[in-house]
Amino acid sequence: MSNFTIRDIPPQTGRIAVITGATSGIGYETAKALAGAGARVIVASRNEKKGAEVLASIRATHAGAEVSFEPLDLSRLSSVADCARRIADSVSHIDLLINNAGVMSIPTRHETVDGFEMQFGANYVGHFALNMRLLPKVFAARMPRVVTVSSLAHRGGRIDFDDLQAKQRYTPWKAYCQSKLATLMFSLELERRARAAGWNLMSTAAHPGYARTGLQSAGRSWDRDTMSALERLGSFLEPYLSHSAAEGALPTLLAATSPSAQGGAMYGPNGFYELKGPPKLAKIVPRALDKAVWKRLWDVSEGLTGLRIPVPEAA
Repeated sequence: MSNFTIRDIPPQTGRIAVITGATSGIGYETAKALAGAGARVIVASRNEKKGAEVLASIRATHAGAEVSFEPLDLSRLSSVADCARRIADSVSHIDLLINNAGVMSIPTRHETVDGFEMQFGANYVGHFALNMRLLPKVFAARMPRVVTVSSLAHRGGRIDFDDLQAKQRYTPWKAYCQSKLATLMFSLELERRARAAGWNLMSTAAHPGYARTGLQSAGRSWDRDTMSALERLGSFLEPYLSHSAAEGALPTLLAATSPSAQGGAMYGPNGFYELKGPPKLAKIVPRALDKAVWKRLWDVSEGLTGLRIPVPEAA
């Protein structure tokens, strides 16, 4: 498992994959690899211009690749609903649903149009809503997987139910860590529910380590152009501690395609502090394994979105 590369991806011909945020970084590398293995790939992201460029790039790399683009703004529940409807109308099933998109460490607090703190809203709530709407198509597949991209930052996260939207006190890193802990807990709770109900679904998670994707600077662009002291330190250390976006995508690809992948787990790099290296089973901190918090977060998320998990017809 620790030597997994894109050459180890089983043939994906006939399989349909939906990937959020796949116009750059590890999402793009994931889409390209799956398309190269024969999957039909739907790229769901905000930027239509970049989407067109990505489709052209993938087709140039893999002649005959079956790829398409769907506009999706995870910070708008109306956009999530519209995107999910278009995808559902265009496919009979979804074999792979990969929750990849994210924004990181916005310097000052912003809200989504639906009133959620931006990082929690885009990274977590939007994905929760998208999954609730697309799960009927996932359940229609023979052996589907939902892969949720979390982060090493989950280790520093806490779900603050008393101030979930950071209205009382906002710090960029705390909000980011909470959002990535929430995505991991979503993955674990979905797997728990699938096993308890006997659904034909595997839910697993991945993190890219420290991948050079531009995510680290994307959040800064919301409010300022200069780097903080911590960002300058990270930039200095980057050549020593990080790996490429293609390498950072390998844990996601392993989780999505490997016969050895496990549900209710997370995959990440095998190097120092899981910052870089080939993929392996990753460490999940004890705080993230609190099943009572999983359930409470799920219940709160249903209230925030007005959506509940659709029970498969065969269940």
